[in-house]
Amino acid sequence: MKVDVCIIGAGPIGICSGIEAKKANLSYVIIDRGCLVNSLYNYPKNMTFFSTADKLEIGDVPFISHNSKPTKSEALEYYRRVVSSWELDVNLYEEVTKIENKDLLHITTDKGQYTAKKIIISTGFYDLPYALNVPGEKLKKVKHYYDEPHPYFGMKVAVVGAANSAVDVALETYRKGAKEVTMIVRESSLSETVKYWVKPDVENRIKEGTIKAYFSSNIIKIEEKKIHLHTPEGNIEIENDFVLAMTGYQPDFSFLKKVGIKIGDDEYHTPYHNTETMETNIKGIYLAGVICGGLKTNKWFIENSRGHAKQIMKHIKIN
Repeated sequence: MKVDVCIIGAGPIGICSGIEAKKANLSYVIIDRGCLVNSLYNYPKNMTFFSTADKLEIGDVPFISHNSKPTKSEALEYYRRVVSSWELDVNLYEEVTKIENKDLLHITTDKGQYTAKKIIISTGFYDLPYALNVPGEKLKKVKHYYDEPHPYFGMKVAVVGAANSAVDVALETYRKGAKEVTMIVRESSLSETVKYWVKPDVENRIKEGTIKAYFSSNIIKIEEKKIHLHTPEGNIEIENDFVLAMTGYQPDFSFLKKVGIKIGDDEYHTPYHNTETMETNIKGIYLAGVICGGLKTNKWFIENSRGHAKQIMKHIKIN
């Protein structure tokens, strides 16, 4: 299959890139190894966005939400509607395995081959969770993704992390019947980025003792029925059924390196790209969306990276 633009990643910014390619009368295809907006699909079932609906809109398709902040289910429905409205060419459950830079860009997937004049990589960062790197992490009781509270009813749960995901999981499992909820926080306090309307809630639960919290602490070993912690008061062990490691996620740097994209030596390992054109060190290959920030995954969101697709398409049209 020959196209002008191959877009890798079918998240909101990948979809946006497809729309801009279609507006520019360019042939294109969007490829993703998972489902449509796969990262959003893997968010917790009851998640609510920070942003209002208008800031999540793409392609001039209105996003009408029944709430002040949209829910995950509303977002999934919205992006399905965007793809259907624009009749975008999207190949899902197809993984890119190799990109070769010859006279054209050659893309090999587990289902076929493509040639393209340009490539846009918009793969996000949600596929690789940060590991705890402790003995026992491979046990089935350790979860790096959280969907809903039901499986943890009547269970003793340890939630690792200090930011919004950890706080939301701790509060929801506590309110939905977990027998015991313990937060394990490496820092001395909860993150300053915790949603302002949620922070007093979790702080009050910790203060009254209904949610236990160990600050400046970390897990050193996980066993089937207990976990071992290092705390300021010394090493302790507590009974435990599940460990929910809400420790964050990172981009797939190995894929970028395999393509030949330079990774910066700064603290965030920022992938090289021209901030005006979004073109990488490889001519004809562009980055879009959250992946542009490297490990600084809170730099780019849907609302402030929607413009990447227009920047890229503007550069493509004059080259």
